[in-house]
This record gives sequence, C-alpha cells and structure tokens, in this order.
Amino acid sequence: MRSTSVRGAKVVALGAAAALALVACGGSDDGATQGSGAEASGGAEGASDATLVFGASADPVIIDGAYVSDGESLRVVRSIFEGLVTTEEGGTEIVPALAEEWEVSEDGLQWTFSLRDGVTFHDGEALDAEAVCTNFDRWYNFTGIQQSGNVSYYWQTVMGGYAQNEDETLPESLYSACEATDEATATITLTRPSSTFLSALSLPAFSIASPAALEEFGADEITGSGEEPQFTGTYGTEHPTGTGPFRFVSWERGNQLVLERNDDYWGDVAQVQNLVFVPIADGPARRQALEAGDIDGYDLVDPADVDALEEAGFTILRRPAFNVAYVGLNQSAPPLDNLQIRQAIAHAIDRENILSTNYPEGATVPTQFMPEAVFGYAEDVTEYEYDPERAKELIAESGVTDLTLEFWYPTEVSRPYMPDPAANFQLMAADLEAVGFTVNPTGVPWNPDFLDAALSGGAPMYLLGWTGDFGDPDNFVGTFFQAQSPEWGFDNPELRTLLDEAEAETDLDARTGLYQEANRQIMDELPGLPYASTEPALAFRPGIEGFEPSPVQNESFNLVTVTEQE
Repeated sequence: MRSTSVRGAKVVALGAAAALALVACGGSDDGATQGSGAEASGGAEGASDATLVFGASADPVIIDGAYVSDGESLRVVRSIFEGLVTTEEGGTEIVPALAEEWEVSEDGLQWTFSLRDGVTFHDGEALDAEAVCTNFDRWYNFTGIQQSGNVSYYWQTVMGGYAQNEDETLPESLYSACEATDEATATITLTRPSSTFLSALSLPAFSIASPAALEEFGADEITGSGEEPQFTGTYGTEHPTGTGPFRFVSWERGNQLVLERNDDYWGDVAQVQNLVFVPIADGPARRQALEAGDIDGYDLVDPADVDALEEAGFTILRRPAFNVAYVGLNQSAPPLDNLQIRQAIAHAIDRENILSTNYPEGATVPTQFMPEAVFGYAEDVTEYEYDPERAKELIAESGVTDLTLEFWYPTEVSRPYMPDPAANFQLMAADLEAVGFTVNPTGVPWNPDFLDAALSGGAPMYLLGWTGDFGDPDNFVGTFFQAQSPEWGFDNPELRTLLDEAEAETDLDARTGLYQEANRQIMDELPGLPYASTEPALAFRPGIEGFEPSPVQNESFNLVTVTEQE
C-alpha cells in the first residue's frame, strides 16, 4: 500500500457546516417518525416502526464508496452497501459478508470467492459473480478525474494503478482481472501476492453495487477537477443501490439523509424502520441536540463533555484505540534535518502531561506509529522519555545554532486523536521553549490550508494523526512510509524495501517480524513523534441499545433498538 499526497483526503471528516436549527427536522421527538421499539412492523422478529436519528459531524460527500474517504460518507455507505468480506462486530477480524468463503492459490495470485445465495440488490437485481466482476472492472477502468487520488483514494492506496494509468507516477495495478467462474463464484487475479488484499476488501470502497443502477443513474458521470469533482449523475445522490440492511430514501443536504429498513435483507434485519443522519458540524451543538432530544446519539463527543453526559444519564460508548496522533518532523527543513535535534524535540515534549491535561480517560502515549493491538507492533523500539536535560544535551551536541522551529497546528477541527489541536500545541511549545527552542506558531484552518501544507511538505513541524481502516500494519506504517512522501522529507530505500517485503509476505510470523523491524527503524529515524492514542467516544440517550463501537468505525445500525423517552 502506498502513501501518497492524497492521504489527507482520508482524514477529512469535517466539512460543510449544518445549522443546528435544521436538526429538529429530523429529530426523534417528531411524532411522525418516532416509534416504539415494542411495536412490531413486519419484516423481522422484534422489528419496530421506530426511527433512529444520529448526529453526524458533516454531510457525506457522495454515497458511492468508490469515490469517498471521509468518515461521514463511509458511515452511510456501510449501511446501504456490503462488500465480499467485512470485519467482526467490534473488532478487526475479517469475516464473511457477500462471500461465504474464499480460498487463495498457492502462488497468492488468485482469490476465489463463493458468494452467498439468495442475495438481491435494493432494486431487485440478483447478486451474482458477474455483478462482482462488473464492480471490480469499473474501478480498474477509471479514467480522467476518476484517477485522481482525491477521488478514488482507496483504490489507489490498495491497488496502486488502473488498467491505463494516465499519471506516469502511478504504479502497476495490484488488480489484474476478475472472472465469473460460475453464477456464484468470482475469481480475482492479482499481479503480485499481497497479504493485505483480503483485509482491504472490508473497506467500503470495495462495496458491491447493483450494475444496473450504476449504469442507469450515471455513477461515472463526473466533471470538475480532481481537487473539486462534480458528480453530475444521480447515482450517488439519489439512487445508491446496494444489498445492505438499509435502503436509500432521500437526502436534503445540510438537513437530513433518510434511510429505511430493507425487509428483504439476507442477514439480521434492522430493528428500526428509519435511520436518519443529521449533520451538525459543531461539537457543542451536537451535545445540545442530544440533550434536547433532537437526536438519539452522536459521534466524536468532546472529552470535556463525557463526564457531564454520563452524570446526566446518557450512555457513553468508547471505540477501542485504533489511532495515533503525532508531531510530524519534516527532515527537508533545518534544523529538523539533524537527528539530534529531532531527538531533542522528542525528549523535550512531556506527552504524559498533554494526555492528562487535554485528553479523556483511556488515552495513552504510543511508542510507535501504530497501535499495540496490531500485529507487527515492536516492544523494543527506541523510546523517548520526557527528559528536558537530555534534550539540552542533544541540542549542544548537535552543533546547531539556529533553534527556530516553524510549528504548524490546525484550527477549526477536532479529530478523534486530537480533540483540541491548539491546546496540544500550547503545551508542546512551552516545553520546547523551556529547553532553548524558539517556536514560531502557524495556526491555519484544517481544510484545505493545513492539510495541504502538511502533506505537501510545506509545514516543517506539524500536528497530525491517523485512524486505521483495517487491522493490518500496512494500513499504518505502510501508508506512512512505504513510498517517499513530501510530508516527511526523507527517502529511506532500505525501509521502503522492507515494507514492500512485509506486504508481500504470506507467512504471518515472518510478516510480523518484518513489521517489527520496520517499526524499530522508523523510531530510530524519528520522522515524527507519536504522542497520543485515544478511545473516541459516542453518546446515546437512554433507550438506545445495541450499538457496538468498532475500532475501524465499521459499525452496524441494524441491531440498534429504540424505545421512546418517557
């Protein structure tokens, strides 16, 4: 998997603002939509007429997994669509979805998937192997704007290139072909072995859509530019058609997106009749909407609100930590090109103090660029304890006299791994100045200024982070360091080769060892300082049950039950 300059698109989760005044339109106190969890409505045992209203931090970009990488789009895509495989509820283990079972050839090049019988798309079309291959061939044959890393981000990060690469810097595609061996069997051929291929198929980007709907409603009609694509077809705004537990009903941007239960779903049929997503960009406004009864739950709870909401009787759920916040140290800019200066910065920053001051319970200081829960985590990497005296020694030994640090931090944003970037920056700047550095602060809006600067190499020192998509080390250190990136400002061919070998290795023990060695090399190189790994919180009102947080945010709403508030 390759790290490209488009990685910033993945971490964009906040976008168009939505006025709190609009929330009431989708609120669960609306008698027309609010129902009782005990009132059967057909379709499945226990199903009710209830509506679940969830507060999102932004509108989706488009409801087509092939074109999005932001969390709010993916949340909706996961409810409407399914892929060949998925992750277990609340975990990262790969389990069957539309494919009941699969096998891989001895050379690791051919993956054969046996499809679940009797599955239909929301338009009544049957799921078969031809439909699977149509979807893979669609992505593989993207052209023009579709080949922008900003548009088909996950295809590029997993597969690399396309049938005909229009950018000569794109690599050969990992995907080669798909064959419908029979109606229920699809065989996908790769150009080289990849141990991350199966896990990556759990991403919503590889959701299987109805081929008929894709064509009828112009899923591939796009104008504009790679940076600002305009989706002119109606597929992703009015006719997204998958096999999932919810069907699309309507979408009024800035107000609400409405889904309804798919009573023909092959799996666990949803317990609620309607699932409504209401965009509320402001965190305090989401809390107020929950307290007012306008929404039933929301994500990205401000750490400062957790205790108050729990004391008020709301349910707080925490996702297992699967993220890392880091201070990026771009080595193309002095004095960060000096290893002893980078080491001095690492020893100067009191990360435990940052967590105890700015983070909720459960946050920990990571030692490397991936969580401990992922295989390949190394127990013996070089660690950088808070030691201001050692920082001063390293500065003296470095011989560097200009100790000015241009330190960027984002504004107008809150991320699961970075609830208050400005507060983190202030503590770090004080620590750095205490050992002799001069800190020049640059606080700019998250999107586009900050992300563009950080990912393009324009920000020498910056605050950023990453939330994993699936439970594989390639999704962390492979994404960061498997290709040369302007974000870090260094080129280490030995490390890139090591990560290539780790991705291709099929023996788990051997693969684990390769990633452990990569983590040791990375923390010796010190391209950045990991400083926080958090457990993001969600809040629900009393009477909402059955939501299981997922470390990779692959959460199902079909098992959620709703009872009326008294």
